[in-house]
Amino acid sequence: MLKKSQNLSKDTKVFITTLRNRKEIILSSNICEQIIDYFTNNMDAYLISLEEHIWISLCALIVAIVIGVPCGYACIKYKKFEKQITSVFQILRIIPSLAVLILLMPIMGTGVKPAMTALILLAVPPILMNTVSGLNEVPDFMIETAYGVGMKDGQVLFKVKFPLAMPLILTGIKIAMIEIIASATLAAKIGAGGLGGIIFTGLGLNRIDLILVGGISVATLSIVAGLLLDLIDRLLLKYKYIRK
Repeated sequence: MLKKSQNLSKDTKVFITTLRNRKEIILSSNICEQIIDYFTNNMDAYLISLEEHIWISLCALIVAIVIGVPCGYACIKYKKFEKQITSVFQILRIIPSLAVLILLMPIMGTGVKPAMTALILLAVPPILMNTVSGLNEVPDFMIETAYGVGMKDGQVLFKVKFPLAMPLILTGIKIAMIEIIASATLAAKIGAGGLGGIIFTGLGLNRIDLILVGGISVATLSIVAGLLLDLIDRLLLKYKYIRK
């Protein structure tokens, strides 16, 4: 009797696992069909969301570079202000993007402006800190040699300091870009558009297909942006990749 009951329990376990596997296969096939359906019927809306996401991210990155790199140089040139400048941006970075959006809404309203401001505040610190680190790591003998051959301050800055600091600056830009793309999904919450709209619609309607479409798109965009910045790194800093 015990053996029969054990065999029955084993059979029921096998039956349950097969049922679960079949359900998972059916669910996955349904989700795939829903995703294909979405792209078939809503391709124009998806491309608009993708374009908005890329545009917001690129604009925020460009402004962050324009602010971060000069501020990093100012920290090196005026050492007494370094702690104040870096601490201000580090404090701003600690505040979550959603909290920044909520704080900016009464001042700027809804739309692109508060979303971009929040993304810029998020992106400046890694660019600023890496610029400071890169310029600090330029060897003193290189600067002395540059002055020794008759270079002026401007020439030393753009022909010696920044080229040598460029690897770290590009790393900071890459970190900022990935953070911007990931955080830009929140822009949809205040009507700025982007791929976040698809994700939040999926959450609201409890549709896994929309959540997957938005999430995978954001992840793919981050990977592509990282690869493009790696390519720029290879083009600008060819000496790093020359085999000795």
